[in-house]
Amino acid sequence: MDSLIALGTSAAFIYGIFAIIEITRGNIEYAKDLYFETAGVIITLILLGKYLESVTKGKTSKAIKKLMGLAPKNATIIVDEQEMVIPIEEVEVGDIVLVKPGEKIPVDGTVIDGYSSVNESMLTGESIPVEKKKGDKVIGGSINKNGLLKFKANKVGKDTALAQIIKLVEDAQGSKTPIAKLADIISGYFVPIVLVIAIVAGIAWALTGQSLIFSLTIFIAVLVIACPCALRLATPTAIMVGTGKGAEYGVLIKGGEALETAHKIQAIVFDKTGTITEGKPKVTDIIVTNDFNKEELLQLAASAEKGSEHPLGEAIVKESEGMNIPILNVDKFTAIPGYGIEAYINNKQILLGNKKLMDDRKIEITLLGQSDRLSSEGKTPMFIAIDGKMAGIIAVADMPKENSAKAIKKLHDMGIKVAMITGDNKRIAEAIAKKVGIDIVLAEVLPQDKANEVKKLQNQGYKVAMVGDGINDAPALAQADVGIAIGSGTDVAMESADIVLMKSDLMDVVTAIQLSKRTIRNIKQNLFWAFAYNTAGIPIAAGVLYAFGGPKLNPIFAAAAMSFSSVSVLLNALRLKGFKPSK
Repeated sequence: MDSLIALGTSAAFIYGIFAIIEITRGNIEYAKDLYFETAGVIITLILLGKYLESVTKGKTSKAIKKLMGLAPKNATIIVDEQEMVIPIEEVEVGDIVLVKPGEKIPVDGTVIDGYSSVNESMLTGESIPVEKKKGDKVIGGSINKNGLLKFKANKVGKDTALAQIIKLVEDAQGSKTPIAKLADIISGYFVPIVLVIAIVAGIAWALTGQSLIFSLTIFIAVLVIACPCALRLATPTAIMVGTGKGAEYGVLIKGGEALETAHKIQAIVFDKTGTITEGKPKVTDIIVTNDFNKEELLQLAASAEKGSEHPLGEAIVKESEGMNIPILNVDKFTAIPGYGIEAYINNKQILLGNKKLMDDRKIEITLLGQSDRLSSEGKTPMFIAIDGKMAGIIAVADMPKENSAKAIKKLHDMGIKVAMITGDNKRIAEAIAKKVGIDIVLAEVLPQDKANEVKKLQNQGYKVAMVGDGINDAPALAQADVGIAIGSGTDVAMESADIVLMKSDLMDVVTAIQLSKRTIRNIKQNLFWAFAYNTAGIPIAAGVLYAFGGPKLNPIFAAAAMSFSSVSVLLNALRLKGFKPSK
């Protein structure tokens, strides 16, 4: 396309100078053959198209910078029984590292002393902190919640899980190739054909006995009329209107490439926690024995858990607050690591925790069948015993978002393969997948392996979109043909993605694909109109009318054809403003 533009505008300009020289010599008939304004219009429209294209490309990603900011700057190590604070770069494999409550874990390692719960959500995406004791692995960048941990450094520098995630994001972003524009493909055929027509027309007229100047005029006229300036506007104008329309519906599309690729999507991989689900545990079931009622059980459980920092406990407290149930004073509170809690309220002993706690205290579990049913539904059952007697079960789960099932059905109706990927255990993952209608479940997947799962689908020939919200999703978002981040997610996920859903509603994934399909259809229509006027003018420029006694092509006609094609492209692009997603 650029070669045709360069040839057409240069030829028009040079011929214009030649015509002026001839006019000064008294050959005033050359006044009809001045092409200066045509060359000016072509260049102006081409530059406008290039400007619009650059505007749509959006900002460059800051994902790598954000990921690097996750690692703490310093680490506390133990040397000869003394604490020493050193820069993180100086930590070596084998060093004994001390992490206090609320601090970030600096490098990967194995716990040698202490007990705590660690928030790994920024790396694994799972909202529930993981309990760590002697022998457990810890990941650099995760946050130590409430206990003191001593661990031996196993991986430092470029070998840590966080560093590996950073590398994966860099590699995936670097391997993305720009989409070949449809306009370039068409131009690949159009330009050589136009050049051949221009040369053949010029030679044909020369062979009929016309002067060299006449033949040259025909050659230039064909190049000028065929100059596809509207072609430069066809794609960027539609993309600008399309991305603007997306923003109206809370779908932020970072550039034209994402909008162009989204219509080809054949498979979508969803992260589970915070994407398909709310990402916050909620109380789903309260089951009681005959001796207690639900409100009384919830009141005692919430009062006991008020002092706990565990997300499951927080979910119980929140449920009681939502039901306006008053919290009772706790006389004594003891956290039992790995089991649950023990509390005394109004001289009653309250035990709240897992099956291991009940077995340890020799309490007969009378609701085991109910517990198994809740577990099979992907819920976490917590047993409550009062004064050594089984009182009931409170089940907590991370529930699917309101529109998750509806969005997945829509995607299936569009012929798109839908998968769910999570670091969570298989039982919980399959229970959630069943609820929302997903048939492919990839469970217990490590953060660094999520990108590999996307790559596997790509290797099978699928165009893949990844939808996620966590830092652990960043490599997969960057690897996918289109990365879609949930607006309530982390900054790193949003920076790594091509499309951001501001409302965190999965129906907006459907909206993004529908908008892409409409925009691509609009671009194809634009390309048709961009060529229609120019192509229609080529026979006139080649002198077909002149051969039958008609006029030679007037430069004004060339300028008018270009204007019509450009205006038609802009008007057609504006039709996208009427887009409405089908709900």
